[in-house]
Parts: sequence; C-alpha cells; structure tokens
Amino acid sequence: MSKDPTLPEEPDELDLLREALEGVAPLQNQDRIVHQKQKPPPIPAQRLADEARVLADSLSDEIPVEIGLESGDELVYLRPGLSTQVLRKLRRGQWVVQDAIDLHGMRSEPARALLVDFLNQALSRGYRCVRVVHGKGYRSPNQEPVLKKKMAHWLRQRDEILAYCQAPPVDGGSGATVVLLKPTTKAQPILRR
Repeated sequence: MSKDPTLPEEPDELDLLREALEGVAPLQNQDRIVHQKQKPPPIPAQRLADEARVLADSLSDEIPVEIGLESGDELVYLRPGLSTQVLRKLRRGQWVVQDAIDLHGMRSEPARALLVDFLNQALSRGYRCVRVVHGKGYRSPNQEPVLKKKMAHWLRQRDEILAYCQAPPVDGGSGATVVLLKPTTKAQPILRR
C-alpha cells in the first residue's frame, strides 16, 4: 500500500520536541539544598515489648507453665524453650495417642526398663504421642503414687521428651500420663489404641 501524496507528512516527535523547547535555557545549579534523611532515635522496641509482657504476666492470675507446674497430683512438664501452646494442645487432646503402656502395679526397676524399651520403640516407629499408665498408688504404702513420681523423673531425663501432662479422665486421669515425643524422620500413620 502506498502513501497518499495529497496528505501532508506528519512531523517527527523529536522535531516536535525541539520546536517546543526552542529558546529554553537550562537552570543554573545554584544553592541546591540536599535533604538529609533523619535517622530514627534508637528505641529498644524488643526490650520494651518484653518488659510489657513481663508486667502483664506479673499482674495475671494465671500460673505460667514454664515454672514446671505440678500442683497436687497433676504431672505437667514442658521442655524449656518450647511454646506453651504445645502443652495446651497436649492437654486438650489435640495430639492423637498412638501407643500406650500399662505399668501400674509393677516395681520401679522392671517398670523403668519396660518404659525405656517402650519409648525407644515408639521413637523408632516415628510416634509423636504416647500414654503411660502408672496407676494412682492406691495399693502402695500411704496410698501415694510412687511409680508416678519416679516416672516423671525418668521422663525429664530423656531429651526426646518434649512435654507431658495428666491424661484426660476417659484415658486414666491422674493414673496415666500423655507424653509428647520429638519428631523423627520416620513418618507413621496415626493409630488409635
């Protein structure tokens, strides 16, 4: 298709710009002000937030779990450095108990050996949550739960134990403990027992 010779040619954009800027002189670079950005004052924001949290905790009636709360018969443990949410979820039963062992009525040495074997097997299977039934101590002298206290001490010595708490009433109540284990590389389906 050829151009129509009767139509005038459109001027080039560069020519139009030159024509518009004809007679314009550039400004002289005199007394320019360079604005400096002001640095914010150093405010220890994290320290202030920590202090506010400590103040709120000190005024609250809630007992912090990090203290190693064990009131009365209830066993509660949370490994230092873990969130209290872990223990809350364990208490509420959000972790499915994948295996259980019944130690009640046993003497402490055989019970400890059986508990160690049970925990090692649970870890090798990749289980995260198990239940240990230790009994309430009704048949022991003074009706005190001897095995329960010893088991709590044994569990705290193991690095694989993240947290434990009293089992819900339907799973043994104060006669059983739900234990949360460290995750391992082996993944297993969640089983109910």
